[in-house]
Amino acid sequence: MNIEKGIIFSPLCFLVHVCFAQSDYAPYFYDNGPHSNNGNLALFSLSEDTPKGTQIYVLNGTDPEGQPVRYGLSFDPGSKEYFRVDPKSGVVTLIEELDREVNKQIIICEHANTLFVVEKVRVFVMDANDERPQFQNMPSIVDVPENTPSGSSIYKVQTVDRDTGSGGSVTYFLQSNDPNSKFAIDRHSGVLRIKPGENLDYERSRTHFVTVVAKDGGGNYNGRVQVMSSSATLTINVIDSQDSPPVFVGTPYFGYVYEVSSPGSEIFTVFAKDGDVENPNPVVYSIESGSDGVFGINKTSGCITLFAYPAHLRREIFNIKVKVNAEGNLMDFSVTTVTIRVVDLNNHPPTFYGESGPQNMFELTMYEHPPEGEILRGLKITVNDSDQGANAKFNLRLVGPGRMLRVVPQTVLNEAQVTILVEDSAAIDYEKSQSLTFKLLAVEIDTPERFSATADIVINLLDTNDNAPKFSSDFYIARIPENSPGGSNVVSVTATDPDSGLWGVVKYSIYGSGSDLFLIQSDSGIIYTQPWASLDAEVKSKYNFYVKAEDTEGKYSLAEVFVTVLDLNDHSPEFNENSLEKTMVIGAPVKVEAVDDDAEEPNNVIEYSIMKVEPDNIFDINAETGEIKLKPYIKSMDIVQNITNQKECTWSVVVQARDRGSPSFSTTTVVKIDITEATQLRGPFASFLMQSRENPMQILGLISGVIIVMVVVTVLISTVMFMRTKNSNKILPSRRIIRRRAKHRKQWNFQNPFKPQNNGENFMMKESEVPLAENINCNNNSVGTRWSPPAPPRAPLPPPLPGHSRSGECLWAVPTVSASVASKSKKRSCRHKENPINTALVSELKLKLEQKKITNRY
Repeated sequence: MNIEKGIIFSPLCFLVHVCFAQSDYAPYFYDNGPHSNNGNLALFSLSEDTPKGTQIYVLNGTDPEGQPVRYGLSFDPGSKEYFRVDPKSGVVTLIEELDREVNKQIIICEHANTLFVVEKVRVFVMDANDERPQFQNMPSIVDVPENTPSGSSIYKVQTVDRDTGSGGSVTYFLQSNDPNSKFAIDRHSGVLRIKPGENLDYERSRTHFVTVVAKDGGGNYNGRVQVMSSSATLTINVIDSQDSPPVFVGTPYFGYVYEVSSPGSEIFTVFAKDGDVENPNPVVYSIESGSDGVFGINKTSGCITLFAYPAHLRREIFNIKVKVNAEGNLMDFSVTTVTIRVVDLNNHPPTFYGESGPQNMFELTMYEHPPEGEILRGLKITVNDSDQGANAKFNLRLVGPGRMLRVVPQTVLNEAQVTILVEDSAAIDYEKSQSLTFKLLAVEIDTPERFSATADIVINLLDTNDNAPKFSSDFYIARIPENSPGGSNVVSVTATDPDSGLWGVVKYSIYGSGSDLFLIQSDSGIIYTQPWASLDAEVKSKYNFYVKAEDTEGKYSLAEVFVTVLDLNDHSPEFNENSLEKTMVIGAPVKVEAVDDDAEEPNNVIEYSIMKVEPDNIFDINAETGEIKLKPYIKSMDIVQNITNQKECTWSVVVQARDRGSPSFSTTTVVKIDITEATQLRGPFASFLMQSRENPMQILGLISGVIIVMVVVTVLISTVMFMRTKNSNKILPSRRIIRRRAKHRKQWNFQNPFKPQNNGENFMMKESEVPLAENINCNNNSVGTRWSPPAPPRAPLPPPLPGHSRSGECLWAVPTVSASVASKSKKRSCRHKENPINTALVSELKLKLEQKKITNRY
């Protein structure tokens, strides 16, 4: 093993002997050098931290005659055996722990009885870092005077580390987390000093505890680097010395001199003590400056006394500097300030003054509503308190109705000119109060007596035109019958102006688009109709206009007047002349209608009733709608014919229309009703036609709805076809259309949606070209065959009743968007003046009635 850093420690000495068999020649060891692990252990070194049981060496010897060699070790008598050797192999094993600091030598002896060789060798034990630094003079207590200069050495720390090399070198440092520590230590010498710039102070801290840490330089131990340290505490007692000036107790100092004090009175006492607590010295008091010869101080007690009368004092506050010296050291002194205030007694209350002296009432006349912030210049008020200091400090306050006025200043010291400002101009109103009274208060603030004074302020107000006339309501509602003569009273409006004199006189006028028929009296506000006015509720029933109330200076206000002309029942109901002849189909009602020209309900509400009918008990009438229908039991023409002996089923019905006015008016008319039986129409559409024969607009609405649905479906189909053509990659849309035209045209037969299937007609739809059908115009003129573009979509005419087509009438053509549809008939009749459905129904009913009459004759 290598010798660490070339240092050889005290060796362990022992003898190595080798026993041989009987021979003529002695054996010998191989010497393999100091760094070899086999041979004769010459110059062999071993670290003290080598673990016990480690094989550290192999003895190597030979016999010249080739005999076996046996090995053995022997030590000095009484010494510990550290090694053991195997007799045959020569392996040396460590059997005890080594300690270099013990430093022992082992002697080896021979035990053979024949030829042998003995060699005495030294094994060097190398140092390992296994020892801590040991303090020699700590813990310890050190007394240090507080006046020791900064940087002075106060103690030297001593330690011993039995290790060698870096493991035996020691450095020092202080274990402290306080950055304001007053001490420092030299890391190599261990000298403890007071930090430069730091001083010990017995009055602040009498004892300091310093923990010193000693750390070695580190070294190998058991295969790793190990650093070892120790710590100890040093107690430093600070010894007091005379180095602190006197200290005043209870500062700051304040004293008071009352105006009744006399010379020689004790004002205040100051107190000081020596700053050195352990061995204090007596102190001496003196006044350094600021007394002006008025005050003095006792040099031993510190009591300050008065030398003059307070009335002769020229200042209110005195700042006296008091100096104190320690007798032990006159250089140590302190100075403090004593503030002495001359206190005035509170023996004068505040007092208000006018131009001629003390005064407790002030009066002023002014116009109402002065500008806000304006000063009431007619009031000249002064307030004064003859006391001094806090006794002359008081508050001013104005007490009165609302917060109209404000006083300035609000806090006064000794004396001030009182100013009163306008704060709420709107509240100073002549119409509310013609005279205002306020109380002006002056109350002391910080005195226990709280002296006070009061003064009355009376303000007389003068009126101004500050109000506009005001109506009693923002709008007026009036009602007048329509038959009222001209000059009739409508409504009376009222406006008031609270101003006085001519400013309170109000004049009325009206204007607006609805005021042409009305007048107003300018003084009274009575509104009446023009002498020539004629009111008619049927012409105009609502009027509204504005009325204006104005004073002499042009201030005005407006109100709105709403006049309703009350309707009177002055019109009778009147029947429509076209409704006096009716054809009634059994199962469907007919309707009569009358009109009442009155403007309002109930004068224009009509009730219908049947006054007379022969034969009786066959008709009912709806009192509200005027619908006339057969009794519920009459369901066929046979029942009608059984009721009457006449061959013609015609009734004369006297119908009355009466309004609900008061008084009520009525009108009667004779309605001729021709009863017939409806053709055998089937299905819901036929029922719809029967119910709508009086109202053709319902049929037109149905037809328009059907056409709209057809157009929407056609647009959707065209859109789908266009999208399919656009998405195709094989055939363009134009070529696709040409292909379709080249195909064989196929005909489709559609059944008329308005007829039963067994009576339907066939229609043909062509895709591209439209061949001309026969002329279906009303003039029945024929035209030549030519190509024409398809007509725009129009509402198809309703079909004739099924099963009753007559000659001279054509079937219906239904146009579409993409193709033209034409019927197979060649002629078509046309009617211009009457509705086609009504005409067809009436014609069919009349034809059937004539057939029945002929049958009855025979």
